[in-house]
Amino acid sequence: MDYFERKLDDKRRLTIPPELRAELSSGVVLSRGFGEYLHLYPQHVWDREVEPALAGDQIFDEALADLNVKFRRGKTNQALDQKQGRIVVEQHLLDYASITREIVAVRVGAYWRLGAPDKLQ
Repeated sequence: MDYFERKLDDKRRLTIPPELRAELSSGVVLSRGFGEYLHLYPQHVWDREVEPALAGDQIFDEALADLNVKFRRGKTNQALDQKQGRIVVEQHLLDYASITREIVAVRVGAYWRLGAPDKLQ
């Protein structure tokens, strides 16, 4: 599965399709994206790929520092709700991505982009 659409419930919960729950069983990390959308990473992908990339090897790398601010500001880590495979999307992340209720999710390699249907194209 490389694409899905969902509506958030009244508590800002996003139900993950059953086909993806095993992939996200290590937990999920939600962060701001490069544009007006969010990134959803399986926890193991964040730990293995994103965290080392953000650490970098040069302390005075301004571009890397800017990426750290973007990805870490408002970043959330959580486990899937075991009963229904849901995660909560914090309001500040929804505001950042201009998501009201409907979400489109598209796989981008090892992570997902989440956005409002009219913004994620």
